[in-house]
Amino acid sequence: MSSPRPTIARTQQQAGNADRVVHPVDESRPVGRILLFGVQHVLVMAATPISAIFLMSATLNLGPALTVDLLSAAFVLSGIGSLVQSLGPWKFGPRLPFVMLPGGAPLILFLAIAEQHGLPTATGAVVLTAVFSFVVLPLFSRLLAFFPALVIGTMIVIVGVNLVKVGAVLVTGRPGDPDFADPVNLGLGMATIGFTVIFYLLFTGILRQLAVMLGLLAGAALAAALGAVDFEGAGGGLFNVPQLLPFGSPRFDLVAALPLMLYSLASMAEATGQTVINAEAVGKEIDRRTAVPKTIRGDALTSVVGGFFGLPLMVTSGENIGIVRVTGVRSRYVTAAAGVVLIVIGFLAPVTHAISVIPSAVIGGTAMVVFAVITVLGVQMLGRCDLDQHTHTFVCAVALAFGLLPILIPGVYASFPPNLRILLESGVAVGAFVAVVLNILFHHIRPGIAARVTAARTESDNSNR
Repeated sequence: MSSPRPTIARTQQQAGNADRVVHPVDESRPVGRILLFGVQHVLVMAATPISAIFLMSATLNLGPALTVDLLSAAFVLSGIGSLVQSLGPWKFGPRLPFVMLPGGAPLILFLAIAEQHGLPTATGAVVLTAVFSFVVLPLFSRLLAFFPALVIGTMIVIVGVNLVKVGAVLVTGRPGDPDFADPVNLGLGMATIGFTVIFYLLFTGILRQLAVMLGLLAGAALAAALGAVDFEGAGGGLFNVPQLLPFGSPRFDLVAALPLMLYSLASMAEATGQTVINAEAVGKEIDRRTAVPKTIRGDALTSVVGGFFGLPLMVTSGENIGIVRVTGVRSRYVTAAAGVVLIVIGFLAPVTHAISVIPSAVIGGTAMVVFAVITVLGVQMLGRCDLDQHTHTFVCAVALAFGLLPILIPGVYASFPPNLRILLESGVAVGAFVAVVLNILFHHIRPGIAARVTAARTESDNSNR
């Protein structure tokens, strides 16, 4: 008889080799290629910090120097946050390809607090909210069991649709604006999408993976040829250094910060969905009980620092998830490289200004494609949730109805009290809340009631016999 030892040894060796296989999300690539892919992420998401700071400046009547300082801080903090989420030091960051941005609902809340109570109070509200996130995180982590794939998939669809709308507004402008649906802007947006499709169709390998960036650059070149680029905004000095406490010392007011603190709960739910969908996009199995809190801690840490530089809450971005899915490049070192590029941009004034002159219609065309991919990822997740079961379909349908209402019909809650309106107008928050409540009712409470009723009937029948 032959000894089984060689077979056992070979099996153990194969198992050891399998353990040493690096997952694509942890795979390091040549530095030049990583930087190139990182620049692609930056070009797609650069419009968000730029538009957020310009909106702050226009709403609060900030001077040009302060606007440039805040823009520099936005890029630097976005870069630091991206490094934290991608590299995952200690208990901060899930080690997934994430980038971080200011903007969205937290920006609107920041502006509302600033207009009502002053900029120092708004800055203090950001810091208080970030600390509040750390305090309530242990409780929120225990509630993750109530966020199954059905709930998260519904949230991702709502997030995707909302982001597609954001990208579309960059192309069309807002209804009522003088340049709404300007034919030149519409043409640039559609042409940018067309260029992206052509590059993705014709190219292979690394060029195909860079189709999003190439499409954006081609759209920008077309805009320049048509005279739609204002190069006057590309001037300025050589360096920008973010200023600490640009609005003075923060003033901490719990009452003023309450709307932002309440929204942070919805932001945690959104971070849950983005962490799960990001992991699915890169094909990595995660433990939500540990990965999600790391994402939230990364958000909170970056927001605390950003608050002292005059920025609104910093949040993980869903934009890069679409890029990951389109390009197939799953390495978290790419978004870490994007973080380094963002920090460099924050300190180099000419680069900041050069990015800022790319027409919003071009960036919007690119964003629409990337954001639509996120919606598809949500649909794919829902497709694995056995929607043939009527209760699953009902939960999803009602949550989508409530979540999409403020997105499809802006201003629907205009007559509600301001603090309540701010929460209701967040389609993601409303959709997540409805999905969680219905999921608990149908899949936790109702089965328990039905089981007790059945047991009581069985006991009654047995006693009658």
